[in-house]
Amino acid sequence: MAIDRKAQLAENLAAVKASIPNDVHLIVVTKTFPLSDAQLLHELGVSEFGENRDQEGKAKAPFVPGKWHFQGQLQSNKLKSIANWADVIQTIDSLRYVELLSKASEKNLEVFIQVSLDGEEHRGGALPDQLNQIADSILASSNLKLQGLMAVAPLGEQPDSAFERLAKIHQNFVTAYPNAPFLSSGMSSDYLSAIAHGATHIRVGSSILGSRS
Repeated sequence: MAIDRKAQLAENLAAVKASIPNDVHLIVVTKTFPLSDAQLLHELGVSEFGENRDQEGKAKAPFVPGKWHFQGQLQSNKLKSIANWADVIQTIDSLRYVELLSKASEKNLEVFIQVSLDGEEHRGGALPDQLNQIADSILASSNLKLQGLMAVAPLGEQPDSAFERLAKIHQNFVTAYPNAPFLSSGMSSDYLSAIAHGATHIRVGSSILGSRS
């Protein structure tokens, strides 16, 4: 018997929604899954979607209403294209990308600053002591709207300890930038821990769409 994909998605979506507070933004990450899945999720009431690659985002976003988040690592040659289909960029991590993105975008974009939780810059993410400089640069631009911070728990570390550290960084940041109060953290494997430590946005893929091939 063929599995009814819409029923499957509805069941998984309901289970995730039942486990999170109403005021947490659920961003459903459709990377590697077809456009048809994103369309079914929209029919099921999903209004925020996430993509990690420009190629996939531009193939889906024009056909599925909602708020589209780009959450992959930025590349300067893709910025114009990403700015065209995305409504939110979650991975700003340097002054250079603030400047390039502001120039590349012909519309207003919501942006998060990605903070590195493992103390290394090369994996994407600014160090905590760089956040204020990047935030000030975003606030000085005319078309980028600062929302808050984004982070990924480092591989090999317990999510609770990583998100506890993030909560302190976030607390200091919100004190300095009260108009950018949001915190995007947590994925399928650790979103409950992220919420317990203050996440306002979670990025969930496989718990809803199934494991990626």
